[in-house]
Amino acid sequence: MKVKRIALYGGTFDPVHNGHMSVAHALLQLFALDEVVFIPAHVAPHKRDQFVSPALKRYAMLALATQAEARMRVSTFELDAPERPYTVETLARMKERYGQEARLFFVMGADSWTDIKTWREWERVLKLTNHIVMTRPGYELEAAHVTDEIRERMVDIRGVGAEEIARRVDESDAEKIYVTDAVQMAVSATQVRKLVRLGLDKEWPALVPQPVAEFIEKYRLYRDKA
Repeated sequence: MKVKRIALYGGTFDPVHNGHMSVAHALLQLFALDEVVFIPAHVAPHKRDQFVSPALKRYAMLALATQAEARMRVSTFELDAPERPYTVETLARMKERYGQEARLFFVMGADSWTDIKTWREWERVLKLTNHIVMTRPGYELEAAHVTDEIRERMVDIRGVGAEEIARRVDESDAEKIYVTDAVQMAVSATQVRKLVRLGLDKEWPALVPQPVAEFIEKYRLYRDKA
């Protein structure tokens, strides 16, 4: 039985934008993934003091953005279990669900990596699955804040091509932490919300998938919130 490679891409996605989609497309190619699963958070623990759009609307935007993408789907796992908002619980349940049928890769940005020790059961988080840490070209990713055991599992694939990455993944039986700078996100959800709020309707629609732009316009999202 072929073991699938599945990336778990968590976040608030308020809204999902072209940067998120570019990341998903690039990771599908770089890691020869079978699937990217977007996991919108009910309300991320570190964003509980901020306004976040209702979960149903964020889920709807993700569904619209991925409807034509055969290898992308949206999970309601965290939306269905708002009492379990932490990544460690999500990864444990996902690993249990897929079992031996899939190798899981959890996607995180360089900022999340820097703050990883603030996460609940952070060492367990880093041991449950493979991880893909996305950083910027020329950015010095620190590793002094994690344990020796964690550092030994880090694999720097910056500047490495897709075929070589796939080979390294194939040859590894243990969970690794792959560091890549090949995936860039030139837009942020904060930027999109700000442009919408300012009424710059000739600028923000180009930053999100067209169905998402139509949804934002139809339901007047972000007009009064940052």
